[in-house]
Amino acid sequence: MDLCSKDDIYELLSRHGFSFRKSLGQNFLVASWVPERTAAQSGVSREHGVLEIGPGVGCLTRELARRAGKVVSVELDERLIPVLRETVGDCGNVTVLNADAAALDFESLVKEHFSGLTPAVCANIPYNISTPLVTALTDSGVFDSITLLVQREFASKLCAGPGDSDYCALGVTVGWRYEARTLFPVPKGCFCPVPAVDSAVIRLDRRPSPPFDCDGDLFVRVVRAAFNYQRKTLSNGLAASFPALGKSGAAEVIAGCGLEPNVRCGQMSPADFAAVTAAIAGRTGQHG
Repeated sequence: MDLCSKDDIYELLSRHGFSFRKSLGQNFLVASWVPERTAAQSGVSREHGVLEIGPGVGCLTRELARRAGKVVSVELDERLIPVLRETVGDCGNVTVLNADAAALDFESLVKEHFSGLTPAVCANIPYNISTPLVTALTDSGVFDSITLLVQREFASKLCAGPGDSDYCALGVTVGWRYEARTLFPVPKGCFCPVPAVDSAVIRLDRRPSPPFDCDGDLFVRVVRAAFNYQRKTLSNGLAASFPALGKSGAAEVIAGCGLEPNVRCGQMSPADFAAVTAAIAGRTGQHG
C-alpha cells in the first residue's frame, strides 16, 4: 500500500468507514517526497525519541520509524486508530496514542517514553491549533528540535525579523528558546483534500542558552504587551500592561534603553525587548 497515493488512501479510509472532518484540520499528504524530505531534514536518528502529532494515515510516521529510536504518534481522532494499526502496526518502535496533543504534559510524556533518547518533534500539525501547540511545545523546553509542516503564512511569522510585515509576538517569544528557519515550501496540491493555502516545513532548534540576560517569563509578558498594542507606541502598551510603571515610568524605561520615544514593537529587535524587560525588572522588582 502506498500511503501517499490518493487512491490507496481513499480505499483504506473507506474500508474503515472514515470521513474527513473539517473541524479537525484533516488534510493528508499525497506527495511522497514531502514526508521523506521532512523526516530527513528533521535530523532525527536512532538517538532520538520523536513525538509526532496528527499522524493521519501514517506516511510521515513510517519515515520517522526508519530513522528514530522511538516514535510516539498522538492522534486525536479515534476513528484513525484502527487505520494506524493497519499502516504502522508492524513498526516495532512506534507507539500510537489516542489523545489530545493540546492537553498533553510534554515533560511527563518525554520521561515515560524517551528515556535515554534525545527528545524531538516532527509532525504535520493541524493548522487550526498551530499557535497554541507551538507555544506549548516551545514553552515546555524539553525538545531538542521541533520540525513542523505548517501553513506558509504561519511559517513566515515564526521566521520574520524586525521590520517584516509578518513580525509578531509569537516569533519573538519562540525565538527566546529556539532558532527558527524555513526548510522548504509545500504546495497545497500535495494534500487531499486540497487546502486553501500553501504550506512550508520549518525547523526550530533549541538554543544552548537564552540569548539575552533577562527573565524569560517577564520577557514574554513584555513582548505580548507590546504586540497587543502594536498599532500604538510601545509606551502605551507598557503603561497599560504594567500599571506600576504608568506612562511616565514607561517613557523613562524606553529612553533608558536608547529607544525612540514613539518606537513601535514592529521596529524592535529581540535584544531591544530584552533590554526593556531588564529595565522593567529593575524598576518594579517583577520577575515573570
